[in-house]
Amino acid sequence: MIERYTLPEMGHLWTDTYKLKTWLQVEIAVCEAQAELGSIPAEAVAEIKAKANFDPKRVLEIEAEVRHDMIAFLTNVNEYVGDAGRYIHLGLTSSDVLDTALALQLVASLDVLMAQLESLIQAIRYQAQQHRNTIMIGRSHGIHAEPITFGFKLAGWLAEVLRHRDRLCQQTRSIAVGKISGAVGTYANIDPQVEAIACQNLGLEPDTASTQVVSRDRHAAFVQTLALLAASIERFAVEIRNLQRTDVLEVEEYFAKGQKGSSAMPHKRNPIRSERLTGMARVVRSHASTALENVALWHERDISHSAAERVILPDACILTHFMLVEITDLVKNLLVYPENMTRNMNLYGGVVFSQRVLLTLVEKGMSREEAYTVVQGCAHQAWNKPDGDFHALISQDDRVAKHLSAEEVEGCFDPQHHLKHLDQIYQRLGI
Repeated sequence: MIERYTLPEMGHLWTDTYKLKTWLQVEIAVCEAQAELGSIPAEAVAEIKAKANFDPKRVLEIEAEVRHDMIAFLTNVNEYVGDAGRYIHLGLTSSDVLDTALALQLVASLDVLMAQLESLIQAIRYQAQQHRNTIMIGRSHGIHAEPITFGFKLAGWLAEVLRHRDRLCQQTRSIAVGKISGAVGTYANIDPQVEAIACQNLGLEPDTASTQVVSRDRHAAFVQTLALLAASIERFAVEIRNLQRTDVLEVEEYFAKGQKGSSAMPHKRNPIRSERLTGMARVVRSHASTALENVALWHERDISHSAAERVILPDACILTHFMLVEITDLVKNLLVYPENMTRNMNLYGGVVFSQRVLLTLVEKGMSREEAYTVVQGCAHQAWNKPDGDFHALISQDDRVAKHLSAEEVEGCFDPQHHLKHLDQIYQRLGI
C-alpha cells in the first residue's frame, strides 16, 4: 500500500490556532513563574488558567483595527479572563511571547521530522540488507566505472541520513530556547528568575544573551539543517531518476495499478515522485538563504525577519516533512531489476574490469606503461560497439598471453574481487 502525505501531521503545527495556543501557553507559564516568586497573586493565576481562551477569528477582527497581532491576541484573551487579565503580559514585550512560542513550534516540528526520519532510516537499512549482494556497475562522471552492489549504494545513503539524525538532534538543543527578558533584553521590568522558571516549565533553555529577540543565527542554522536534509533527499531522488532511464532501467519507482504516465504516450512510466522531490529541494534551499539574511537585524531588533519567517519556517518544515514521507515510500516500494544491472555491467564484454586486468599484468612483470597501453587499446576497441567484446580481445592478445594464463584472465573478470571489503562498511553501519 502506497502511503500518502496528510497535512495535519505537520501542517497543524503551523496553523493560526496552534500558534495562538503556544502564545497562551507562554503567557500562562510566565504568570505561573511570577506567582511562584510572589510577584502576582496565585489566585489570579488560577483564575487566568481557568478562564483564558481565544477565538482566532476574533483575534483577526481586533488586529484589523489595532494593526498589532499580540495586542489583538491579548485583548481577546482578556475578554475571556476579565479583571485577572491585568496580570497577563506583565513586564513583557511581544517578542518574549513570540520567540518563546516559536521555539515550541520548532521543537514540535523537529519531533515530527525526527519520527519520519527514523522511518526513512529503517527503509534504507532494510533495502541495503536485501541488496547487500546485488551486483551492479558503479559510475563516475555518469560513465561505467567498476562493480559495486546496490546495497553498497544504499549503505552510503544510510550513512548520510544517520548524519542528518545527529544534526536534527543538535537543532533540538539549539532551537529550544526562550527569552523573557523585556523590551531590549535587559530584564528591566521582569525578574530573570521568571524567565528561568517559565522556560524550564516549557521545556526550553533561557537564551544566553537575548536582545528584544532571540538572535536569528539559531533559526538560520535550523533552516540550513532542513535544506541540507532536503539536498540529500534530492541526491537520492536524482539517483533513482538516473537509474530509471529507459537505457539503464536498473531501478524504478513503484507504478500503481491504474496510474498513467503520459496523456499522449501510454507506454510511459515516469519517475514523477523523484522529480517532484528534486523541485521541492530547490524551494527548501532558497529558504536557507532568506534565513541567513534574517540574521542581520538593526540594533536590538527590527521586524524585517518577521514577515519572511511567517513564510519560510512553516514552508520549510512542511515541505521537508513531505519530502521525507515521499522518499521513505519510494525506498520501501522501489522496484529493483538485478538482471538489468548484470546486463549493464557486462556491456562490451566486461570492459569495466580493465583496472583489474591492468594491475594483474603489472603484478606479473609487465611495466605499467605497457600494460596501460595494451588494456586501453583493447578497451577502446570494444567500447560502444554492438559487437564489442573486451574479454575476447584481452584473451586473444599475445602480449597478455605471455603474462597471464586463461584462468588468470578469467579471474580478472570476477566481480567478487571488488566486493571483498564491503562487509567492513556494513559493520560500521551495524547492518
